[in-house]
Amino acid sequence: MKKIPVLFILVLLLAFWGCSQKEKKVSVKKVGPIDPQMVQDQDDMTWEDYKPIPEISWADPSIKPKRGFKMALVAVDFPDQPFVITQPKGSDLFGNPQIDPIKREDVAQFYRDFFIKPSDVNHGQTINGYWMEQSRGEFGITEVDAYGPYQLPKNLWEYGLNEWGQNDFTPDGSKPKGRMERDVDSLWRAEYGDLRKNYDAILRIYASYDETGVWQEFGEMKFNSKEDIPPEWGNPNPDKPRWVATRYVPWTSWKAGAMQWGISSIRQGENSGTITHELGHYAFRIGDNNNNPYVEPYRRAGSGPWDMMDRGCFNGPGGPHKRWVVPAIAGASMPAGLMVRNRMKNDFLTEDDILRLSRDSLAVTGLAVANITARAVEPFEGEYAGVIVELDGEEPHDRTPVDDPAENPLSPGIPNYDYYSLEVVQRIGYDSYCPDNGVLLAKNRDKESRNGGVNQFNCFNWVIDAHPEDINMVDYDKPNGEKVMRTIADYRQLNDALFHAGLNSGSEFEYDDPYNRLHFYIIDLHRNQEGILSYTIGVKSLDGSGAAKRDFQLTAPKTTKESVALFTLKNKDKKAGLDASCFDNDIYRLAVSTEGEGLKAEILNELAVVSSGEEISIPVYFSEEDGEKSDVRITLTAVSESDPSKKMEASYVIP
Repeated sequence: MKKIPVLFILVLLLAFWGCSQKEKKVSVKKVGPIDPQMVQDQDDMTWEDYKPIPEISWADPSIKPKRGFKMALVAVDFPDQPFVITQPKGSDLFGNPQIDPIKREDVAQFYRDFFIKPSDVNHGQTINGYWMEQSRGEFGITEVDAYGPYQLPKNLWEYGLNEWGQNDFTPDGSKPKGRMERDVDSLWRAEYGDLRKNYDAILRIYASYDETGVWQEFGEMKFNSKEDIPPEWGNPNPDKPRWVATRYVPWTSWKAGAMQWGISSIRQGENSGTITHELGHYAFRIGDNNNNPYVEPYRRAGSGPWDMMDRGCFNGPGGPHKRWVVPAIAGASMPAGLMVRNRMKNDFLTEDDILRLSRDSLAVTGLAVANITARAVEPFEGEYAGVIVELDGEEPHDRTPVDDPAENPLSPGIPNYDYYSLEVVQRIGYDSYCPDNGVLLAKNRDKESRNGGVNQFNCFNWVIDAHPEDINMVDYDKPNGEKVMRTIADYRQLNDALFHAGLNSGSEFEYDDPYNRLHFYIIDLHRNQEGILSYTIGVKSLDGSGAAKRDFQLTAPKTTKESVALFTLKNKDKKAGLDASCFDNDIYRLAVSTEGEGLKAEILNELAVVSSGEEISIPVYFSEEDGEKSDVRITLTAVSESDPSKKMEASYVIP
């Protein structure tokens, strides 16, 4: 489908507007940026922010994947903890459930349907829909069989207080051991035999909550100190402390800490929306890419809200502090898509979907230009799902200087990344709950590894942050009114990380890596008739510009359309005989200046790309300023990014 450059739309609108204002010599029409950064915080998102992918609903169970995945769902409760979903609406200590109660005998089937069948309760979103969308129908959850409910032989706390140093906080002084999986499986195997061989995975849904979704909200966010925890949130033994140790910080309420942490076995509480994330571990053997945001010295997140294997698994209405909701229809219910690296690992993308370049070859071929389609949809004809630039050549491949993460919280850690990736994020489908539209640039590792230094973590995606400065936003208000800021290690520091095209966007349109000898350009953006976004990007080696002989022509307009002067730029390069069309372009850096009084002139984009033998129009916008008027000369300057010695100017006088 034909794509329409945003700049072209602006030119047409301004020309039309100008024709209706013929009595004026000069318009004072205000022209905005072509690609403004519009970051929406996770806390402010609702279900109204969901934008469906045009023409297909991947959650439709009638669409069958090429690779199916079959799961058994086993529902269990405890002698001291009924299913939250069976209680009266809003009646439990945490304020759940959010819907009218379900009968205990129907719980397993309810959660089976909740996770696999589109409905009003789950807003039409399912774990099958997520994987189908990410894989474009390559992988999906084709069948979920429900078993139970069963009651486990031990109390909830006997399973929940066996992790993160919590053994000393039991009501009776016992030391819990072992995980619940063995007990869960023994119950349904006693009734049905060993059916595990019939399934690709067992999803164990247990009554109550994942500790990951309640430790903060019902700990340090609810109580000023551990001494302020009231009896109803404390240990049932009044002689015991009302707090308990937890994973990231020293304490939370006993009630929250007695819950279990969901893990990739797959074991999940009723509030868990991170089942898709755990399936990423279980079905594809991809690890976590997330840091510890709460412990000093701080370490920045790897990919944050932009990938489901990092804290992008927390995306959804209300953001990370809404992951306690039952059923899981808020934060973590709409995880981010997978970045290029992970989609390649999962075989969701082929080499035909990717433009693969290399650092060394770019020095020989000259710069490359490509169009990338939003990752939520299939790439348009002639476009790509992403661009990869291999860090090849002599060792070390990643030549970023080593720094100390204890001194630099923004350190990417051990410099052993293998390649850069570029992709486009648009807030549609599951990416609706990403915080921005734009171009995502990252360094990636082929193999997972720790990133070294203090508070090291497993890291294989390192997003290049267009705004590395502190986002300076409040995380939450304590009960006493004290504001707690998001740490520099909070994953939401990357909310404004995307690159944007054009000037005055609020973000950056280029990135220079002098150590790895690469320069990246975000040149322009386009939308097709359905509003799907794509970007034109460029990549240049800093060590060579190729064999093509660079030449171009810049021509001033003979007349103007009110407030727009259209200059013409023609690429007259002599081709170097390369087969790939991505190398048959040059990028030009533009600047505009004026001589005389009374007019202001501006361009909306400092970059332009033109294919060899082709020409484009460069709009220069001008408007009246206060004060005396005189003839004003508008001069446009263009410089070849491949050969900066090639520079041209063209001028037009506005009477």
